Order: sequence, then C-alpha cells, then structure tokens
Amino acid sequence: MADYYQLLGVSKGASTDEIKKAYRKLALKYHPDRNQGSKENDDRFKQVTEAYEILSDAEKRTIYDQYGEQGLNRGARGGGGGFGGFDFSDALEVFMRDFGGFGGLEDLFGGRQQRGGSRSAPQGQAIKLRVCVSLPEVANGVEKTLKVAVLDACEPCSGSGSADGTPPNPCAQCGGVGEVRQTQRTAFGQFVSVVPCPSCRGEGRIIQEPCRNCHGEGRARSERTLKVEIPPGVTSENFITLRGEGNMGPRGGPRGDVLVLIEVEEDPRFERDGPHLRYELPITFSQAALGGEVEVPTVEGTVRLTIPGGIQSGEVLRIRGQGLPELHGRGKGDELVRIAVWTPERLTEEQEEALRVLRDTEDAPPERPDGGSGRSIWSRVKEAFTQA
Repeated sequence: MADYYQLLGVSKGASTDEIKKAYRKLALKYHPDRNQGSKENDDRFKQVTEAYEILSDAEKRTIYDQYGEQGLNRGARGGGGGFGGFDFSDALEVFMRDFGGFGGLEDLFGGRQQRGGSRSAPQGQAIKLRVCVSLPEVANGVEKTLKVAVLDACEPCSGSGSADGTPPNPCAQCGGVGEVRQTQRTAFGQFVSVVPCPSCRGEGRIIQEPCRNCHGEGRARSERTLKVEIPPGVTSENFITLRGEGNMGPRGGPRGDVLVLIEVEEDPRFERDGPHLRYELPITFSQAALGGEVEVPTVEGTVRLTIPGGIQSGEVLRIRGQGLPELHGRGKGDELVRIAVWTPERLTEEQEEALRVLRDTEDAPPERPDGGSGRSIWSRVKEAFTQA
C-alpha cells in the first residue's frame, strides 16, 4: 500500500501549494508525452496523480490521514465505490484539469499538436447527499431509496442546447479545438501558454440558435429515484459514490457523481466504540452480592446475561459477538456491559429493617476498593475496554 506523502516527496504537514508544486514536477517528469511507450512511467504518472488528487482535497486528505488508503475505499459497495477505480484516464483528466491551461506545457512536451475535432462538453457537477442509518441498519446493512433533484437532458433539444435540433457550429476563433495559444515576449524570452478559448469557453463549438426551454444549457431540472446499498459496519465517516448518477453536463456533457455521506443515528442505549458497543447496566445490591441472570438489550433484541455473585460496581462483562460487524465482513464486535450498583433513595419499613439486620451481620469492607489486589476498579474497567 503506497504512502501518498512519500510518492510526492512531501511531509505530512505540507501545505496545498507545496503538494501542488511537488506533483507538477513529478507529473511533467512522468507524463506520457515525454515517455512514449514506457509502461513503468505511465504507472508512476497514475500513482503520483492519484496521490495529488487525494492530498489536494481537504476532505479526502482528512480521511486518508485518519484511516489510510483503506478508509478512502470504505464506500466500495453501492455502485462504484468510494475513491476506488482511479485509472490512467482519470490521471490524465486530473492533470489537464489543474495544469492544462498553465503556460508553456505544449513547449515542455515538445510542441504536441492538438487532436482534431471539438473538445468534449464539461462533466456535470457532483451531488452530495446525507443519509441517516440506525444501529440495526448498521448491523445488517440496508438498501435506501433516495429521491434526488438533478439536471437532466432537456427534452425539446435532446440535451444539445440548440433549438429544433440545429447542430452547433465549430468555433471560428479556435477552429473547434477549444484552446488558443497566447505568446508573450519578455526580456527573458518568449513564453507560450495554452488557455481555453474565450469565444466558446473551451468547448470548441458555438450554438447559433439556443433552445428556448433551457436557454442553450442543454439540461433542465428533474427528479430521479436512486437506490444505494449500504453495507454492514458503516460509520459516520463513510461515504458511497454512485458514479455517473449526478447532474448531466451542459450541452450533452457526461453526468457527474452522487456522493452519499453516511450519518449513523445515535442510540441512547449504547455508546459505540468501533465494532464494539458499551452498555451500562444498573443492578441492585442483592443482585451484585448474590448474582443472578438479567435481560440485557442488544442491537437486534435481548440476551440473558449471568451476573456472578460479588461483582463490584464498575466491572465490565463481555458478551461475545453482540456488537456490530466490521466493514467488509472482517468480524464482529462485542457488547461490553458495565455494572452500576444502584442504591435506592427511598426504602419501605420492611426494606429498612432487612438492611439493618444485614448491617449488623455483614463483614466490614476491605481497606482498599480493589480488595487488596493492587488494581483499582478503574484500571480493571480500562483493561476491559482496551482488550475489546
């Protein structure tokens, strides 16, 4: 598993500008236009671009710093999966998106000629949705049906943006390429830059007669119904990417993605610790002294729990396999039951009399709460949780 910081040669505290500068240097070194036919350099170009795409995005970088590359791929189920599936074409797209209009790239790559024909229409923007799931849904996984407001292809013009199906004309200024060269002469020499064509905004074509329904955008608002499969074991840090299910791009451009952010609802009964659940169980003094069996709630029902006689307040009992599944089916957590001996605030006369009899016959408590074992109750509680 690659370390993105090492791939770019930057420290974990590097700024966004430092990351961008380091990536640009490596991308120019390994770019396919400089290394024709080198599979090794193509792979390296893809790797450094993937590292840059993650570390230059604040949200993705936070997830990577906390959970590593595995955390980025947690949304692998449900239609396209997290940040997985980054390929060579994605790397080229990222490079051209962030550096394609910078000065001198064509000269750096040896005067590469633009391919003929117009440039593809821009991709639609991604849509972010937040979906709430309960602990039982986390335990078993769930399929959610979502209604999403999206930009779809305009029906009257079939998404072209032109009235009555009139095809757009190639841009006269850029010849349909979508880019123009700008040359500047300075005291340091001649600088050539490639920028999006100002006439067609980089699309390489111009609509002469815009559609009246969409005003030349080629898209209109509508509502879509999407289904997303949420796997067992998700947490509020997880997300699922539905690729190509978002907004249609302008004038027939490809659809963007739908990013489904998971939010796990709190359950007042439990405190979650990864796959483990903590539950506080109040018991009476007699139950603590004599032991017995009690019903304990779990995510999916109840179980019988045996309380050993002489248990102390604060001790933790473990119920194996009654926690939550780990993501991607790597096992299941436990339920950790912390005992809280309850002292009644009001007593009946009969109860008071019974306790007075007990007081006259019971043993004195030990000098130390740990009973002389040298381990405090808090150390035993901490040990129980750290072993979880």
